[in-house]
Amino acid sequence: MSDDGNELGAFLAGFVVGGLVGAAVALVMAPQSGEATRRQIREKAYELRDRAEDVAEDTRRRIETTTADVRRQAEQQRVRLEQAISEGKKAAERKRAELTGSAPDGGDSAPAST
Repeated sequence: MSDDGNELGAFLAGFVVGGLVGAAVALVMAPQSGEATRRQIREKAYELRDRAEDVAEDTRRRIETTTADVRRQAEQQRVRLEQAISEGKKAAERKRAELTGSAPDGGDSAPAST
């Protein structure tokens, strides 16, 4: 899961840097007055910030959902494994009892040989 956090951080950093580079290019290439350009850049910066927050929130929700799913599946697998181990122990005990001629609960039901 820590890898996902690194990927998210890298994505968001690239997103913000790309927005800043775009704003700088817009400033240089803009055919508007300086005040209008600065206002437009400021508005775009707010939009970019809002989008980054939305993306971060969406990603956080997806990670939480995925984490909950993984935990649930792990718990189901643990229960299945415990059941399989229990069944294996019972089968081994039955086979041992069958081979030794004793009761599977550990009691000796076979007569002692002379």
